[in-house]
Amino acid sequence: MKPSIDDIALFIQVVKHGNLAGAARQLSLPAATVTRRLQKLEHATGAKLLHRSARQCVLTQDGEVYYQTYAGLVGQFESAWQLLSEESQQLSGKLKVLAPVNISHSILRPMWVSFTRQYPDIELELLLSNHPMDIIETQADLAVRIGKQNDSSLYQRRLGQIDTLLVATPGYIERFGMPQHPGELVEHDLIGLTMRPKWLLHNESTGQTFTVYPRCRAQINDPVLVKHFVCDSQGIALAPWLEVKAELEAGHLVRVLPQWGGEVRELLMLWPGGKLMTKRLKCLSEHIYQYVQQHL
Repeated sequence: MKPSIDDIALFIQVVKHGNLAGAARQLSLPAATVTRRLQKLEHATGAKLLHRSARQCVLTQDGEVYYQTYAGLVGQFESAWQLLSEESQQLSGKLKVLAPVNISHSILRPMWVSFTRQYPDIELELLLSNHPMDIIETQADLAVRIGKQNDSSLYQRRLGQIDTLLVATPGYIERFGMPQHPGELVEHDLIGLTMRPKWLLHNESTGQTFTVYPRCRAQINDPVLVKHFVCDSQGIALAPWLEVKAELEAGHLVRVLPQWGGEVRELLMLWPGGKLMTKRLKCLSEHIYQYVQQHL
């Protein structure tokens, strides 16, 4: 049986205090527990480490060797732990975050900016990609993701959902007409997103579903550029509502088949399950959550 670091640290405290009572008070433990754990340590090492009496403890020869071996290491460990504990409670230091490009440039952009303005002592390293990076390999503290996540080693918090809808410009509809059923989309120019080879549509009133396998005049791996093609009146696209919200409100785009919606995807926040959540990370996660609840 190997001795535990906790029992070794307890032994060091007993030696420093010179008696069991002082160490028990320092560690907030009953004296009987201290005695039992010392006995366990001696059993694990196979040597008597202390001569114990009611008032004092004296090192044996083996105990002296054991103390000299571990006292410095335990001191370093306790100092490092204290430093980590103090640092974890500070609203300063580094945070590495992974997030999608498109929503970070659109709906989340004011949120990132406001966070760094509000907490100038936190060094935010924001890595953007529309292809999810591994949160463990990149040693990131947090990730914002769209769509279902199956990694059980990560904690998840749902932020909301992102609807998708069919859009085009009023000019395109004026030239080519408004389709009346999803089956008519094959007669139109379509702008596609590379990672969405089929469009799963559902009727928001009747619950009816329809699958479109779009033959696109252009396929792009970036939702922002898809929007720009559509805004140029080049066709119809199935786009995230968040991406086209401003253009719809301004009248630059209109909904096509407004009774039909596309796939609904969850917006999630993830962080490593075994990683200490520092005060600055809690602060950022709450900042993201509150912002999305107000703006999604």
